[in-house]
Amino acid sequence: MTDAPALLLSDERTRLDRWRDALLADPRRLRLWRWLAPALVTLVAAVLRLIDIGNPHQLVFDETYYVKDAWSQWVLGYPSTWPDKADASFAAGDTDIFTGIGSYVVHPPLGRILIGAGMALFGADSATGWRIAAAVFGTATVLLIYLVARTLTRSIPLATVASGLFAIDGLGIVLSRIALLDIFLTFFVLLTFWFVALDHQRTGERWAALWGAREGDAPMWGPILWNRPWLIAAGTAAGAATAVKWSGLYVLAAVGIYAVVTDALARRRAGIGQWPMDAVRQGLVSFVLLVPVAAVVYLASWSGWLFTDGGYMRSTPVESPGFWSWVPAPLQSLWAYHEAMYRFHVGLVTPHAYASPAWQWPFLIRPTSMYWHQDDYGINGCGLPSGCTEAISSLANPLIWWAGIAASAYLLVRFVLVRDWRYALVLTGLAATYVPWLLYPERTIFQFYTVAMLPFLVLALAFALRDVSRGIRGMSRASGQGIVAVFLVVCVLLSAFWYPVWAGLPVPYEFWRLHNWLTTWI
Repeated sequence: MTDAPALLLSDERTRLDRWRDALLADPRRLRLWRWLAPALVTLVAAVLRLIDIGNPHQLVFDETYYVKDAWSQWVLGYPSTWPDKADASFAAGDTDIFTGIGSYVVHPPLGRILIGAGMALFGADSATGWRIAAAVFGTATVLLIYLVARTLTRSIPLATVASGLFAIDGLGIVLSRIALLDIFLTFFVLLTFWFVALDHQRTGERWAALWGAREGDAPMWGPILWNRPWLIAAGTAAGAATAVKWSGLYVLAAVGIYAVVTDALARRRAGIGQWPMDAVRQGLVSFVLLVPVAAVVYLASWSGWLFTDGGYMRSTPVESPGFWSWVPAPLQSLWAYHEAMYRFHVGLVTPHAYASPAWQWPFLIRPTSMYWHQDDYGINGCGLPSGCTEAISSLANPLIWWAGIAASAYLLVRFVLVRDWRYALVLTGLAATYVPWLLYPERTIFQFYTVAMLPFLVLALAFALRDVSRGIRGMSRASGQGIVAVFLVVCVLLSAFWYPVWAGLPVPYEFWRLHNWLTTWI
């Protein structure tokens, strides 16, 4: 007589397996889920980012710079200085009290252009107007993660898990609800890698078709591939990322190296006799396809500053231009401005209570408190004996974050073992958005910069969860799928627990204190 546990374990086709098989067997159902899965996860992301986005109606954290600079830039073509203590007046609706004198800003214009566009549509006197562009791009980033994952794996469940984890994570939510630059940077960085993935697939198909029809020995030299529109698109996206923040340059360099290395490996696999030098030839072509278009996009973002006269350092010539004296004066001034920006960035060592060096980021030691307000009990208070607290912290969902860090290490080991290009692409994205910050241990930087890392962390986590669901190290498939299901449920519950602290909702003071698991989170 067979006992009940044996009966349960004898059938390896679990309910999830049967659902998957039924889905694959029904083309109409498969087509439905191809549209429904990304639509649902994007809708969830939009709700979490848009609900009550105008709260609080005041400039929080670095919105004091980006919102006012964005509006004056939208009106004048360049950021302007503002009178002292202008934040309260701006929030009250006095949005045109800028001086017209060029302001020294240390980031390129594209992020401010996008913030300004939202303000032009919804009103500069509206906190919703300040933040709507960030919410739109944050929501679009969720959909983009889905598309990247689908491109890499063709798996609807994996893509849904990866994008869903970003949709409910606090770091992505907070940076989509505050008018800072980092969510725009994240979107364009991820867009760059999506285009690189599409280019890799297209060139791989071309190599397969080319060498599948070849007869005889491989030649000494392979073809030079100029027709690579997705690589050009990647350069365009990387240029846009750089036009938001200069850290986009690291991404441009990383995808360039990735393209050169993968091209070299493709030529070696094809048996090209001189594959190292052949890869150098193709690398020069890839440079031409990537970098000039990125430079054009970056320079175009400065159009407002170039075609007006009032911008900061607009009429400052380059000291001792020498050979570059033939360059038009506005471009010389732009170069001088960039020298000043560079000096600022490399010399930024101003102490800040919430500064967090990059070595701390994987451990989630010091998230950034962006807003904190407490109402007392009373007629004008919230009515609770302990008072109400409103807080906005850039704290990621701890389980998603720490599991993502562990999954990234796992993915690195897997890549060493199996040499999967998809793992390499995810790890390249993670390295490009994290490793450069380790080079500046003394610089004043913040944990919320890691939002650019987060898409690659959730992609790594989705890959790891897929392996768990298939059963690893003697674990049954059913057990693996159960572990993954429990993990995802706990992630959702933790996000529900933390959401009030991410969205600035009024909660009892003691409830807020429950979220401070580490003393460094306060």
